[in-house]
Amino acid sequence: MAEYSEEKRALPVEVVLRRFFRDVQQSEIMTEIKRRRFFEKKPTRFKRRQSAQARAVRRRAFRTF
Repeated sequence: MAEYSEEKRALPVEVVLRRFFRDVQQSEIMTEIKRRRFFEKKPTRFKRRQSAQARAVRRRAFRTF
């Protein structure tokens, strides 16, 4: 993630906040937190990963055309 220090004090607060939220969104920190909010059983995790792999295969097949 980018640094948010005193050297960039000349920038408005809105710009710094926008950059911060964009960096958080791109690093997928919030999606990871939401995913780990509740315990996930192994069969559920396996099923989720399997469906993600199937989506990736379909996406790759669609992009080859």
